[in-house]
Amino acid sequence: MERTTCLVVGGGPAGMVLGLLLARGGVEVTVLEKHADFLRDFRGDTVHASTLTLLDELGLGPAFEQVPHQLVDKIESLLDGGRKATIADLGRLPGAHKHIAMVPQWDFLDLLADAGKLEPTFHLRMNTEVTGITKTGTRVTGATYRDRVDGHEGEITADLVVAADGRGSILRDAVELPVYRFGAPMDVWWFRLPRNESDPVKGGAGRFSAGSGLVLIPRGEYFQCAFLIRKGTDRQVRAEGVAKFRDRLVTLVPWLADRVEHLTTLDDVKLLDVKLDRLRRWHVDGLLCIGDSAHAMSPVGGVGINLAIQDAVAAAALLAKPLRHGTVSSAALAKVRRRRLFPTVVIQTMQRVVHRLFLGRKLNSTETVSSTGTPFMLKVAQRFTFLQAVPAYLIAIGPRPEHAPEFARRTPQPVARS
Repeated sequence: MERTTCLVVGGGPAGMVLGLLLARGGVEVTVLEKHADFLRDFRGDTVHASTLTLLDELGLGPAFEQVPHQLVDKIESLLDGGRKATIADLGRLPGAHKHIAMVPQWDFLDLLADAGKLEPTFHLRMNTEVTGITKTGTRVTGATYRDRVDGHEGEITADLVVAADGRGSILRDAVELPVYRFGAPMDVWWFRLPRNESDPVKGGAGRFSAGSGLVLIPRGEYFQCAFLIRKGTDRQVRAEGVAKFRDRLVTLVPWLADRVEHLTTLDDVKLLDVKLDRLRRWHVDGLLCIGDSAHAMSPVGGVGINLAIQDAVAAAALLAKPLRHGTVSSAALAKVRRRRLFPTVVIQTMQRVVHRLFLGRKLNSTETVSSTGTPFMLKVAQRFTFLQAVPAYLIAIGPRPEHAPEFARRTPQPVARS
């Protein structure tokens, strides 16, 4: 049997940030990641302005600048006749970072892992899949795992187990925490299309019509594309075939006609089953949920990663001292939820409003692209441009942004990249 002070399950953004910050706070922390490396096709490749500020506070800003990335400073809606309307102008944000950085998530996670190697109490174990929890009475005391290389099974005990393993969290299911489920009107297809420097979209942009919508996110030589379909219609839309899908893309955004042939099969299109939910309670004695494990977010606004990282920062600030002293109580865990509940509710309420008043109506309407016009609120935002700062702040920074605790701050330092 092995032992650590804090066992973090899931090597995503929330888990890695929490592990790094706790280690800098003198806590023995072990992060378990079931995959062999971070090199996978992630959907969430955004590093928000609040996270860029966090990296500066951690002394990792210069190291991040060496990672290839693109900056997005504007989010737009594509309208009829090639017109565009600005939804969010990130240039109006406060602070040094007036943009969102688009970076392959494996590069971001590798940077955090390399920074963690500098801390003697940080341990990252890859190829280690958590299979369940262990208990003493009603208290969670650790987790069981299986090594995905040699099949070895073992157990790690800990003063605290943190579930940072996403919306499909097996730890969350294991402790049967009650959950509010809000539903969603859509699912999302993710895929890539080539991008040209002459394309009219420089930042993030979206186009919506009857039964579908398309969001384009520039990523260097390609667009990361999110195609919205009505909830539960994945099989039906796939049955129409790739040619029909290409036609739908060109109908939405005509200037994509010269590259849709790159989609040769719908096997290149990956489904995201959109969920929107929130745990009523984020903890049991000995276990805490953060990020998508505590609140699965809609892709609206692309804010799920930002909220998850800020959960991690708040958890580290509140729990490092109790963990060092072996006094992590249920009351201490409850403070994390109280700290992070307000921003979670605000963002989820915003997403639910967008689902109900815009996306749900669009995806269930019969109007054609040419009859969509310009939504009233977009017209207002074009006339009173200062209003574009509101969605920019909610997306790129968010309500109640968290800052690195003093014990985790460093002056800029070189990080040996693996």
